[in-house]
Amino acid sequence: MNAPWSPTRSAALRDPFIAFVCDDNSADAVRPVAVEMGWSPEKVLRGGVRAATQTLAVSASPSILLVDLSDCSDPLADINGLAEVCEPGTVVIATGLVNDVRLYRELVASGIQDYLLKPLNADLLRDAFASGQAVFNAPKSFEPAADRPHLVTAVIGSRGGVGASTVAASLAWLFGEKDGRSTALLDLDVHFGTDALALDLEPGRGLTDAIENPSRIDGLFIERALVRVNDKLAVLSAEAPINQPLMTDGSAFYQLQEEIRAAFECTVIDLPRHMLVQHPMLVQDVNSVVLVTEVTLAAARDCIRFLSWFKTHAPQAALTLVGNRMPAAGVPELSRKDFEDSIERKLDFVIPFDQKLAAQAAKLGKPLAEAGKANKVGVALNALADRLIDASGDGTAKPAAANTSLLGKLGGLKLKLPTAKKA
Repeated sequence: MNAPWSPTRSAALRDPFIAFVCDDNSADAVRPVAVEMGWSPEKVLRGGVRAATQTLAVSASPSILLVDLSDCSDPLADINGLAEVCEPGTVVIATGLVNDVRLYRELVASGIQDYLLKPLNADLLRDAFASGQAVFNAPKSFEPAADRPHLVTAVIGSRGGVGASTVAASLAWLFGEKDGRSTALLDLDVHFGTDALALDLEPGRGLTDAIENPSRIDGLFIERALVRVNDKLAVLSAEAPINQPLMTDGSAFYQLQEEIRAAFECTVIDLPRHMLVQHPMLVQDVNSVVLVTEVTLAAARDCIRFLSWFKTHAPQAALTLVGNRMPAAGVPELSRKDFEDSIERKLDFVIPFDQKLAAQAAKLGKPLAEAGKANKVGVALNALADRLIDASGDGTAKPAAANTSLLGKLGGLKLKLPTAKKA
């Protein structure tokens, strides 16, 4: 299931099936079905999930494991304990007496294949075992193409509320829709992330479970934790309770990136600014950084700081500066020219502000790029996606347009704004 693979346990030694059940009636129901599947009835053992945990801690995990939760006071905690000793690739089917939809969802989110309500019957067991076998035989939905390098793009907002999450969701959708690449959207705003909400999805518990138990992260965990948008796009996000602070050293995020890299062709990381401060290693392996900004005095100050920081901490990444929600009329706080003069760098892309389109996309639960395909907003987002895809063509990051030479001037740079003319 999720425990590290041990080289001392040969795959040839793994049993195809083991069951741990708490009562004779359940054992009598499982044994004949096991025989039908070609498994030994002697592998149906007495004992619940705790007995399974103790046994598998010292022996090889089977391909399919049936565990009984009837004697558990905290089924989810016991399943998490089982996950610590189960080797990767084990399909776990649970059974129990509690008929609770919330428990079922939590157990499935934790990594089990199915939950069967007791008393057990032959038809349900056959279906569950057949589904378990299908996991091994079915082709993966997201298989990276061997001839295309993995593209990792981090999207960061220079200020809160500049629309970085909107841009991230649109880019992830475009990577799959335009270029046919399997893409994972990783929303690292664990408490207040909006990517799943913007795509009309329930975020699930996958990300919070990964943070709490990094040792559980493997390919099977990723496959079950990600919530699919379509055939090419999946999302990993969370809505952690706001009374639970994020306690992690960042190892879970690094492991998530590694597993996603193995399963997808593209990763889009919606990276909050505070996460970048706490865990700078999150951008060590990215190909591209998209810095989303508004055109204001505060944003100019923070853009200068970010540009200097990325030059030092992620020199391998091509940095693209995107001006988002650019007003078409009115008196802006800063003009585009004044903003660019202040940061000594041009904006690579400008996405206009379209309140009507943003509201429509929110109502439809679609990314902005999909809702406004023919709109100026959609055109700008498409051009940005094309730039990022082109930058990954040879597996190495390319410089982002002509103005990157000015980045060398940012060390100790003070914000330079034009002074007001006297009347």
